[in-house]
Amino acid sequence: MSQAFAAVKAGEESLLCRSYSRYPVAVVRGKGARLWDVDGKEYVDLLAGIAVTGLGHCNDEVNAALTAQAEKLWHVSNLFYQNEQLELARLLLSTSHHNKAFFCNSGAEANEACIKLARRYMRKIKQRDAYEIITLEGCFHGRTLGALAATGRENLSDGFTPLPDGFKQVPACDLEAMKAAITPATAAVLVEVVQGEGGVVPLCGDYLRQLEALCRERDVLFMCDEVQAGLCRTGKFWAFQNYGLTPDAICIAKSLANGLPMGAILATDAVACGFEAGSHATTFGGGALVSGVAAKVVEILLRDKLADNAANLGAHVKRELAAMQDRLPGKIKEVRGMGLMIGIELAVDGKPVWEELLRRGYICNLSHGVTLRLLPALNIDKADLDSFMQALEDILSGLPA
Repeated sequence: MSQAFAAVKAGEESLLCRSYSRYPVAVVRGKGARLWDVDGKEYVDLLAGIAVTGLGHCNDEVNAALTAQAEKLWHVSNLFYQNEQLELARLLLSTSHHNKAFFCNSGAEANEACIKLARRYMRKIKQRDAYEIITLEGCFHGRTLGALAATGRENLSDGFTPLPDGFKQVPACDLEAMKAAITPATAAVLVEVVQGEGGVVPLCGDYLRQLEALCRERDVLFMCDEVQAGLCRTGKFWAFQNYGLTPDAICIAKSLANGLPMGAILATDAVACGFEAGSHATTFGGGALVSGVAAKVVEILLRDKLADNAANLGAHVKRELAAMQDRLPGKIKEVRGMGLMIGIELAVDGKPVWEELLRRGYICNLSHGVTLRLLPALNIDKADLDSFMQALEDILSGLPA
């Protein structure tokens, strides 16, 4: 441990709440798909802030948009009309079948907004006392109390109970379980097309289509959490578009403003009527600064066809990893994912593999102790992905059979 790193670590322990298990890296600079630590070591970043810096660190065009907006207007509150919000909404809504947007600050807030919208829509528009939200086992929807209740994982809610009522989880891909779970009290079903925190687990398209049809049949809302999988990550602009779904509303965040705190929901006209003036609000959501930056991000995603790029690069990585799996029997259990949202489930203990990758200068995430999760910038060079896979194969080759 260098003196520079030790100083940062000591400062962390004395000044900050200990709510994070940090990686043993103190980052000081980033550019594109590269990070540098306090000792000057360079890393290939295959995590991108957990799918946040989708255009890479310190993107020149995004930086220019940030500078221009910072010199024009930062914040005036949502008491005022603001063109920056309108431009961002136009761009986002052009990518989907939705008609209305609401801006907030994070993925958890976006999920909370969808939950509130579903309940209020049922009670005020449909005139039904339906309030229950059904989610799927293995999901992750955030860390506020409502989002924790939607997530339903005991290890995440430990010490925080009682959680809000009105949530239940059913097994993923079990349509009969969902049929039994939906009651007259059900307001909405909320799903991730790809369960990111669950280990990058794409749900079956047939199941998702049948689930949406069931929601229509039972007259409950069908909502998708696109916080991690949206914004070109899976090879389509939105993950639900891979399966031809038409959710009533979606939650988004993560890479929307390439690292600035930004979240949103998109909803159809019919469902958006559940909100009216004063029913839901946020102080900072959709402020001029973040909206101006987010609009530039969405413009670049569309202009540079980064959904197609993610699809092509992701297909390449999955092909190479499948070949590696064949060459190294007993080392890789499964390769999963869509686009540049990839999970490599190892058949060996993942921690020493992850640690050696980090030592060699490759940053990825280790999920559930066995799955290496890749969420790189959508414009990452193919060579960076290839060098990672070469390093991974070298590491796995050196492990006992």
